[in-house]
Amino acid sequence: MHAISFIQDLAVIMLVAGVVTILFHRLKQPVVLGYIVAGFIIGPHTPPFGLIHDEDTIKILAELGVIFLMFCLGLEFSLRKLFRVGATAFIAAFLEIVLMIWIGFEIGRWFGWSTMDSLFLGAILAISSTTIIVKALNDLKMKNERFAQLIFGVLIVEDILGIGIIALLSGIAVSGTVSSGEVFSTVGKLSLFMVVALVIGILLVPRLLAYVAKFESNEMLLITVLGLCFGFCLLVVKLEYSMVLGAFLIGAIMAESRQLLKIERLIEPVRDLFSAIFFVAIGLMIDPQVLVDYAWPIVVITCAVVLGKMLSCGMGAFIAGNDGRTSLRVGMGLSQIGEFSFIIAALGMTLQVTSDFLYPVAVAVSAITTLLTPYLIRAADPLSLKLGRAMPKRLGRVLSLYGEWLRSIQPQGEGAMLAAMIRRILLQVGVNLALVIAIFFSGGYFANRLGLWLSQWVSDVGQQKGLIWGAALLLSLPFLIAAYRKLKALSMLLAEMGVTPDMAGRHTQRVRRVVAEVIPLLSLLVIFFLLSALSASILPTSELLLIIAVVAAVVVAVLWRWFIRVHTRMQIALLETLENNRDQSHS
Repeated sequence: MHAISFIQDLAVIMLVAGVVTILFHRLKQPVVLGYIVAGFIIGPHTPPFGLIHDEDTIKILAELGVIFLMFCLGLEFSLRKLFRVGATAFIAAFLEIVLMIWIGFEIGRWFGWSTMDSLFLGAILAISSTTIIVKALNDLKMKNERFAQLIFGVLIVEDILGIGIIALLSGIAVSGTVSSGEVFSTVGKLSLFMVVALVIGILLVPRLLAYVAKFESNEMLLITVLGLCFGFCLLVVKLEYSMVLGAFLIGAIMAESRQLLKIERLIEPVRDLFSAIFFVAIGLMIDPQVLVDYAWPIVVITCAVVLGKMLSCGMGAFIAGNDGRTSLRVGMGLSQIGEFSFIIAALGMTLQVTSDFLYPVAVAVSAITTLLTPYLIRAADPLSLKLGRAMPKRLGRVLSLYGEWLRSIQPQGEGAMLAAMIRRILLQVGVNLALVIAIFFSGGYFANRLGLWLSQWVSDVGQQKGLIWGAALLLSLPFLIAAYRKLKALSMLLAEMGVTPDMAGRHTQRVRRVVAEVIPLLSLLVIFFLLSALSASILPTSELLLIIAVVAAVVVAVLWRWFIRVHTRMQIALLETLENNRDQSHS
């Protein structure tokens, strides 16, 4: 009987969703909104009777929809796109998220809602909807315009920060409090995990997919992709992070594969099926009585979303050096909430820390702002012209001078090349250190299990710790040597720039050599103390530490060139994967 009721529910969902979405398509409205309306029509709160009998199973399928939505967002994610949009995306996204979390929290407190409801409301309002914006810009044929490219950049940064918000909210919901130390610790661990997962994933996953693709079987490739997706989600859950994070990251890793276009084509129908169920499940949870009771908060929150995002994103784009017209178009294009907001609202309900009314309120605000999105994008140009005419000439002159000043202070020619070189070196050092820290963290995480295994040969706990710490150090040596060499290159560059003949006279070359040697050694010393602090749980006694240091020094002296070759091969493999994907995307 359970199977029959489930098939009946699925049939009702798909039939009603099909009819409603055809109607919405004819009316030129977003299909996502049609799914939510379909869920509302067949939901248990809509008279005369509920058509759905097995809501729990539908909710499980809806969670699969979340995984596929975030996986496909990851597939659209690109590290190169993120670097290309530069400051605009980071400044606009950061300003928007900070301002909208504060506005949402203050609105919640003003209505007398609990602290947790207010906090989740702020997070719900913080992230714009990628699905809705991409659909609206496609329909308006504006996808290739400059402001649209800036919007996509902001959305990428928002997705990354949104993952961080979900991780933080999960921690706050469990502990009930939040401290600045806890925030930095969570963000630090999350950033470390994302960097390590991306680097190792980009080295391994595209090669595995390329091997599977050789068999020229779509079925085999699809099953492999789904296996990697769910397997990685399970790993992330075991590490006590959100399943959403796992889906997004494995999607971003597969985005660097040469099989990306084929994967997108294969996964699209699966995503469409389960994301439809996800949005229908949202509609199922809408209670008309709640919408009537909370009509005033819905109106206030909707106005706050439109005006707050217009102001914060527009201001962020302008501060980054864009003209007023482009900045306003960016702000008005991002003035809505969508799928990420539903995920955050669902998280509050799953963790049982938010009130029942918050979810339907979020859905109502999303529906209204979704309807407004195409009109807001169309209205941006006429509004910018009107504001330009109404603006006092003196203020307009000041704003244009700001843009000219910002362009004038950007490094040009040789200065720009040096800045790019320094950024690249620092990025490479950061990635290598992230891998080293991850190795020591893994040693600490698996210390008890490794200790049990080692106890067959070594009974002393201190010696077990020494072996684990020493093994972590040996595994880290290729990355530590690479970081040292990059830091040496950076210090030589800084010495050339900073130590001039005017300062040091005939000792210039000698001073430069000293600076070039001292900076990397001091940096390694700082790194060593940092590793000791991070791996305190497996840190051996000072005597054992000295022995490990001597052994490591001997290993480095003997195998220096081999370590360099190993790291170089890894670096070349990583760059080849990224370059191959770039060539594929251009062709």
